[in-house]
Amino acid sequence: MKTAIAYFGTEQFAAEILTALIESDKFEIKFVVTQPDRPVGRKQELQKSPVKLVTEKFGIKIEQPDSLKNWKLEIGNWKLNIVCQYGLIIPKNIIDAPTLGSINVHPSLLPKYRGASPIQSAIINGETKTGVSIMIMDEKMDHGDILAQQEIAIAPDDTFPILHNKLLEIAKPLIVNTAQKWVEQKIKPIEQNHNEATFCKMFTRENGRIDWKKSAREIYNLYRGLQPWPGIFTTADGKRIKLLKIVLAKKSAGAGEIIFKNQKLFVGCGEGAIEILELQNEGKNALSATAWINGNKNINKFE
Repeated sequence: MKTAIAYFGTEQFAAEILTALIESDKFEIKFVVTQPDRPVGRKQELQKSPVKLVTEKFGIKIEQPDSLKNWKLEIGNWKLNIVCQYGLIIPKNIIDAPTLGSINVHPSLLPKYRGASPIQSAIINGETKTGVSIMIMDEKMDHGDILAQQEIAIAPDDTFPILHNKLLEIAKPLIVNTAQKWVEQKIKPIEQNHNEATFCKMFTRENGRIDWKKSAREIYNLYRGLQPWPGIFTTADGKRIKLLKIVLAKKSAGAGEIIFKNQKLFVGCGEGAIEILELQNEGKNALSATAWINGNKNINKFE
């Protein structure tokens, strides 16, 4: 017999988790709650969330409130809320509405990296491992007792999209199996060590600004974590330049100093150097390093 659940989610990771729950054939999704369609791009055209696209594909009832603060939840006969990347505060009355409460899928090894950007933050901070946590929800952010965790290694060259997909591959079976065990009361929650909690934030374009006094590895980690958005950038002569593809290099130069050698573009860092393979001046097309060098030979340092 399928277990009736409600699902709260918005982003791509959440859409994949929802699909896994549907395809597991262990759950009946009574309804899905996702964020309202948002204006995107220069034309500000309304775009459906990834979770909404999945919901429509499978013909599931959907709700899109601007806020859950005063949202009237119709009490029904479902046992559990499952939440992943919903992005809005869920009040206690909704968390506690079903018989078994609410559980959350979070892509970090809680209590580390509570908050909105756990995958990006783990990469940027140079972590060598991360994972997925399934926890019971309470009123505090990513604070509840742990039901299950699974760890994976972060490879030195993993970017956000690569690690995102690696985490999905373990998260999908983990949530299906853990939710089923929770329904069957075959799992014992474990309290988090709240003294070890760390928190992460939403990123903006400005977070991608390069500080050339940092080491090459730190800059490379920033690049890996902020791919594909918002990306990393520097400036020269007051103009913004986005670095689209970089690798670590064995060179020596001052912080921000540009080295042209054999039609290659290197930049010195506080420690070590990077090689830029592809970059883009603001408002212009993306260029290979060789093409960029030919049009910018007067620039000898990034700011």
